Amino acid sequence: MKVGFIGLGQMGSAMAANLVKAGHAVTVWNRSPDKAADLVAAGATLAATPAAAAQGDVVMTMLADDTALEAVVYGADGILNAPALHVSHSTIGVALADRLAADSDRYISAPVFGRPPAAEAGKLFVVAAGADDLIDRCEPLFEAIGQRVFRVGTTPSAANLVKLSGNFMIMAAVEAMAEAMTLAEKGGVDRATLLEVLTGTLFSAPVYKTYGDMLVADAFKPAGFAAPLGLKDMNLVDAAASTSRTPMPLLGIVRDHLRTAIALEGDDVDWAGAGLAVRRAAGLK
Repeated sequence: MKVGFIGLGQMGSAMAANLVKAGHAVTVWNRSPDKAADLVAAGATLAATPAAAAQGDVVMTMLADDTALEAVVYGADGILNAPALHVSHSTIGVALADRLAADSDRYISAPVFGRPPAAEAGKLFVVAAGADDLIDRCEPLFEAIGQRVFRVGTTPSAANLVKLSGNFMIMAAVEAMAEAMTLAEKGGVDRATLLEVLTGTLFSAPVYKTYGDMLVADAFKPAGFAAPLGLKDMNLVDAAASTSRTPMPLLGIVRDHLRTAIALEGDDVDWAGAGLAVRRAAGLK
């Protein structure tokens, strides 16, 4: 397929590379064009504008936030009126997804679960929502970047709500592990020992193993997913909760701990660094 890919951060670069490897004709655009060098060397074409990247069958976007996606879609040389089907993989708010769907009949949401190593391995989980025929057209592309596709409805923003819910649960798991590890450590039990017991018994899911290892090792830099982006996501969760009048008391705690991690360690700390707030509050360094 003729595919455009816009947004070449850690995730986007890996996803675009897998599309190239799968044999698709890939045209890329990024605000900083130097990030496209490796992809161009591998066979991709560099577009001069977002619109130029959206002249094929599909254009996929993987951008940091609502503002960046709005600029690519609605800004000068944006993709709104381009012929390609727009597939947004970005973690964006429900309201923006609804606006994009209202403004184009060639739009679906398909955010992904997985950190950069999963993106590099083509093992992401794709959560797709939109018209069935549009998702069908994208199946070969999803197969190149992911290991499974979940269809969650015909309203595109449903996929974004699922993604935001999942990201909230990741932060809730980080918070729970950080508190449990701090309690155990202050009582004389090593963090690694606690994690081995818990992931070997009741908590064997990948989220506990991946983030548990990070918490044990204090491995928060370089960030696989930066805390400011995590805070952005939790703010989007809060916006959705406010709209639907859903109480989420734990959300307030994890947001504050993300803010603390950023204040302590800077913008380049991983969002799992929110666990540092628990340790510091308990007097541990």
